[in-house]
Amino acid sequence: MTSPALDPDVLVAWFDASARDLPWRRPECTPWGVLVSEVMLQQTPVARVEPVWHEWMARWPTPSALAAASQAEVLRAWGKLGYPRRALRLHAAATAIAEEHGDVVPSDVETLLALPGIGAYTARAVAAFAYGRRCPVVDTNVRRVVARAVHGAGDAGPPSTTRDLADVEALLPADEPTAARYSAALMELGQVVCTARAPRCADCPALDGCAWHRNGRPAYNGPAKPVQKFAGTDRQVRGLLLDVLRGTTGPVERARLDAVWADAGQRDRCLDSLLVDGLVEQTDDGRFALPGDH
Repeated sequence: MTSPALDPDVLVAWFDASARDLPWRRPECTPWGVLVSEVMLQQTPVARVEPVWHEWMARWPTPSALAAASQAEVLRAWGKLGYPRRALRLHAAATAIAEEHGDVVPSDVETLLALPGIGAYTARAVAAFAYGRRCPVVDTNVRRVVARAVHGAGDAGPPSTTRDLADVEALLPADEPTAARYSAALMELGQVVCTARAPRCADCPALDGCAWHRNGRPAYNGPAKPVQKFAGTDRQVRGLLLDVLRGTTGPVERARLDAVWADAGQRDRCLDSLLVDGLVEQTDDGRFALPGDH
């Protein structure tokens, strides 16, 4: 597949001139810093991640430094980033990197995938953005750019790992460093220009060859994507329960947790799920604490 819309020379030149100055993109950022950023950025906006990322890198500049911290410390430092299981997965990955890889983040996709809690997207992102490797890096933003520019569709529809990776693989330049830069450019384009709700087509370096634009920007008519709610969900209740434990040192009585949510059935279900996920532990005397914090 060749796409006049997504010409590597054009996109990389645009990225070089227009990319946001993010700390994990700077030359001095270590591969560990890139890995931490990629885990934090999953389902969380850059503006919320950046201050926490700076705090983590100052406190835990290497995998072994994070591995030496307790799970309770890690969960407290994760703060309000959401989806706190990511913090425990990052802690587990740091431990493996420290113990099995000489405190150096692996550079190839297969070795990265073998780390606990590191999935297909994160492994490819670290290989590309930390080590300049040529490998397709596909997230929601990249899928949307390819759907519009190459296939002329308003959006990408349900993901298909095989198809999505093949689509992007075919676009990548042969040269490794250029391919890695191009991967970052595709992602940036989707994040800041070719957005889901209000694409800024007039600012797009790919406009002239974009199949969606040529087709008159038809509306997306594929399967509806689920809308994520937060208020009243188990996610909100789990967060409130964890807030109590993050805000104290050591175990708390059940009554402290009961006070955060009136619906006892939902509250109990959420507390049970936190216990199952290893985000909360129960002490022998029936109190509750962050893991290892008792």
